[in-house]
Order: sequence, then structure tokens, then C-alpha cells
Amino acid sequence: MNTQNSILPVRQDILAVAREQVLDRGEALTQAQVLQVLRIPDERLPDLLALAHEVRLAWCGPEIEVEGIVSLKTGGCPEDCHFCSQSGQFSSPVRSAWLDIPQLVEAARQTRATGATEFCIVAAVRGPDARLMSQLRDGVKAIHDAVDIQVAASLGILSQEQAAELADMGVHRYNHNLEAARSYFPMVVTTHSWEERWNTCLRVRDAGLELCCGGLVGMGETVAQRAELAAQLGALEPHEVPLNFLNPRPGTPFGKLPVMAAQDALRTIAAFRLALPRTILRYAGGRELTLGDLGTRDGLLGGINAVIVGNYLTTLGRDPREDLALLDGLQMPIKALNATL
Repeated sequence: MNTQNSILPVRQDILAVAREQVLDRGEALTQAQVLQVLRIPDERLPDLLALAHEVRLAWCGPEIEVEGIVSLKTGGCPEDCHFCSQSGQFSSPVRSAWLDIPQLVEAARQTRATGATEFCIVAAVRGPDARLMSQLRDGVKAIHDAVDIQVAASLGILSQEQAAELADMGVHRYNHNLEAARSYFPMVVTTHSWEERWNTCLRVRDAGLELCCGGLVGMGETVAQRAELAAQLGALEPHEVPLNFLNPRPGTPFGKLPVMAAQDALRTIAAFRLALPRTILRYAGGRELTLGDLGTRDGLLGGINAVIVGNYLTTLGRDPREDLALLDGLQMPIKALNATL
């Protein structure tokens, strides 16, 4: 027997590799390595979360960025994103409505009162028309005149001219999520393409805006497709990645999907941190349902360094006071506004 040929190579432990590669050198995990992390058994999850927390502290620092969001235009969207109750194509109970400028300013004031430094204005549209751009310009000016807060926006697909106009009016960050990995995207949306989203993200960066680009997990994708999404986000190098967990909404095509298991959600948080060591990784929609109070705490100790406080666009979140008390109890300082300017 040839013993030399019978010796198999020893596979390195992925957490040991990640510690040296990500924690020590700040080098992101590859897609294949992220997939290994997503397959780590439950008994090793505490070690994974602890490592992701170390990475966050080493490469992002201890501060937590707090943000509030408000919907300028709710419902009646022409797109068919299968997770979204704002689509006009589904029988979900959300109906079209607009906020006026005084309501926007008041929402910004309430958001700032929580300690938030970021206020994001969202509209359920394919992309902004002239009316929406005009209303946003007036709204951003009114907010800046009345409230000491940064203003972000999320208005769908942009042209290069629109991206430049947003920068000119004082919007500093733009959200446009990839939503899902390129290979899974056709199962999630059919009325526009993954490439259209990708190109909008490039236009946002070209206009000098900070790019906020994340996704939604728990929509029936495979763990390999979650790793693919992490790699595609890494290639964009966004300033911020909001991580959403599916909250199945009645009347939508994904309304009967099961809620993602908390252990899988925590694995995903840690894996995305190791794939994006220097990026703001934000708790977004669905965390309350998917993780609960204890899981929310575990995620904050597993790579998260930003949170959306209050309600989301069409679903309820946690009381901001609960999140702020949790951050205080964990001795996690809230990022100061002057540090974001």
C-alpha cells in the first residue's frame, strides 16, 4: 500500500482561517469561505459570533449608527417584488398614500430625538419622476433647516442625472438594495432586472453619494446564494449594508413562507461581517420577528454596528427606547452626528 498517496489534505478550520485573514489582516472572506461559515454547526455558533464581534470592533470601532426611516409615498408601487406589501400587483392591504413636507419634518424631528444621526426618506416607486424629485428637494431643505440630521433617500432606479441631482440637493446617502443574489433574483422580482439595480448602485457611487446597498434573506434562497449575495455586495464596496429578514406579508407571493430560523439568521449576520469587515452592517426589517429580544442582542454582539429604530415602512419595529436601552446596557456608544458630517 502506498501510504504517501493515501494521506488526504487536512482542511483548515474556517474560523481559524477567518481569524488570521479577516481579524488580523482585514481581508474579506471569499464567496467559498463565506459558504463554509454559513454551514458551521450550531454548537460552533457562539465562537463564530464572538469572532465577528472582534472583527467589527477591530475594523469599524465600537460605535453604533442609529437611523430612522419614513415613507414619503406608501403603496401602489408598479413593481412585483414578491416580499413587498407595497406592490400594487398584490392583494396586500397597503394602500397608496403621500406625506406632506410638515409631516416629513416632524418625522425627522422625532427620529433625531431618539439620538439617531440618519433619517432616510423612502418612496414606493420604480424610480422617481419630476414631481417626486421636486417634493424631495423641498423636503430635504425643510428638514435641514429645522433638524440637525443627515438625510438619506431610497427612491428606486435612478438615472445618472437623478443621482447627481440628489447629491446637489443635500442627500448624502442613497439606499438601493440588490435584494437577492443574481442567480436567485428572477425568483424574487420579474418587473425589473438585477442588472438595473446594480447599475443604479454604480451611478450612486459615481455621483459621490454614499451607497447603502443590502439584501433580504429567508426568501427560499439556498445558503450558497446567501454567500453569493455577500460576495456581490462586497464587489460593490457599499458604505452600508442593511440586512433584512423576510417578514412574510399577507397577500404577497412570499406571504406563506416560514420565518427564518434564528440560528440561521445569526449565522448570516456573522458571515456577512466576515465578508464585509469595514462596512456598516445594519439591522433592518424582520429582526424582531426572526430573532426576538435575545437574538437581537446576540446579533449586536455578532457583527452588527447599526440599527434602524422605530417602525419600518409597512411593519412594526421595536420601541426605540428598548433598542436604546439595549445599546446602553451593552455599553455600545451611539455614533455622534458630528462624526458623520
